[in-house]
Amino acid sequence: MKVKIKKLNAAVKLPSYAHPGDAGLDLYSLEDYELRPGERHIFFSGFALEFPNGYVAKVFDKGGLPKNYGLHALGGVFDAGYRGEYNVNLVNLGQEPYQIKKGDKIAQLVILPCEHAEFEETEALEESQRGEGRFGSSGR
Repeated sequence: MKVKIKKLNAAVKLPSYAHPGDAGLDLYSLEDYELRPGERHIFFSGFALEFPNGYVAKVFDKGGLPKNYGLHALGGVFDAGYRGEYNVNLVNLGQEPYQIKKGDKIAQLVILPCEHAEFEETEALEESQRGEGRFGSSGR
């Protein structure tokens, strides 16, 4: 699939795959910023994308950041029709401030197929093995 990318900032480090076959494109910080415990901050990316309808771009955590430092990417669904600047909303769930430097990898972007559902209102749903089982319904 061809994806068009537009630079919105001359200093942007464009998203890239670290290894052949990777699902996620690394996203890089455009700024130096200290993210304090409990703080959320939006990091703008400096680029916009154009990709075909029927796909969605989703922002996901960069593997080591949540595990090692408690940094988590919030939300991040970009529809095919969106032409604005991409961003990453990070929160620090850790106990220590985390220093992000310009050019650091802060999240990853995955472009996925996206189906559109057609809803049919009904009075009853078919029974399933799980039924209405909620959190912990499958046991330990």
